[in-house]
Amino acid sequence: MTDQVQRSAPAQNRHTIHATGREKLKAHAAMLLFAALIAGSFSFGGMAAQHLEAGPLTLWRYLMTMVVMGILTFGILRVPFTIPRRVWRYALLGGLIAVYMLTMFAALEFTSPVQTGAVFTLMPLISAGFALLFIGQRTRPDVMVALVIAALGAIWVIFRADMAAILSFDVGRGELIYFVGVVCHGAYVPLIRRFGLGENPVAFGFWVVVFTIPWLLPTGGVPLATTDFAALPMTVWATIAYLSIVTTAITFMLLQYASMRLPAPKVLGYGYLTPTFIILLEGLLGHGWASPAVFLGALVTAAGLLVMGLLRD
Repeated sequence: MTDQVQRSAPAQNRHTIHATGREKLKAHAAMLLFAALIAGSFSFGGMAAQHLEAGPLTLWRYLMTMVVMGILTFGILRVPFTIPRRVWRYALLGGLIAVYMLTMFAALEFTSPVQTGAVFTLMPLISAGFALLFIGQRTRPDVMVALVIAALGAIWVIFRADMAAILSFDVGRGELIYFVGVVCHGAYVPLIRRFGLGENPVAFGFWVVVFTIPWLLPTGGVPLATTDFAALPMTVWATIAYLSIVTTAITFMLLQYASMRLPAPKVLGYGYLTPTFIILLEGLLGHGWASPAVFLGALVTAAGLLVMGLLRD
């Protein structure tokens, strides 16, 4: 157990007990993969948002995700099916995720994937505030410095090493919409710890997905029911498959795993890598490659995250 739990934390507050050793390394690896997978949701989601509105697109995604998570949880992993305790926990978490996803797709109708990535970098600091409020989890000053360094590198990447673009940044409608969702997601991560009662993490993720769907019905139910699916391009179908299988089912488990082992700011600090992954993906999709100066900013971000990962929790 000494390899899994940091015993120096106060015994009376399980929310400030963090993993050490191999478990800590695995949690950081999980969040590195999380950042790479999430980047795809911005690029692919931006293409799908051109053909289907945020409400029906998000509802369709979560209906598919419920099926995928159900098969994974109760079919492949053979987790016993039980009605969850304190259902209100899942309803609240589902509401936060629903707002996040709706605002992301809505924002992509007005702005680019890279610009939404700019707003995404605010999440670690927001999460640090919520972690202190909800579970008494304080962010160490040296960890905060590492987060700021990573943030500076991310901003440099987002604005493609153009100082004039940074200084003249004008927050648009899409960025403001997505900011609301980022605040909700920032609260979601520490609440996973607050609400966890020792349930199987995959089953926990499944029930969060289930209780996300009711929140999506008002904006997506009727439009999705009247959608002409045959007329949708393959881009939308491929995006739904990617989002439901990869960036929901898999990232739910990665986020759940890391959130139970690392402080909330460190978990969401990996969001700073998402803009870098977005730019790489945009280049692979034929939308142009970033300059060497931009990749220098990516290295600064990676260095900041490396320092953060090595610092004591």
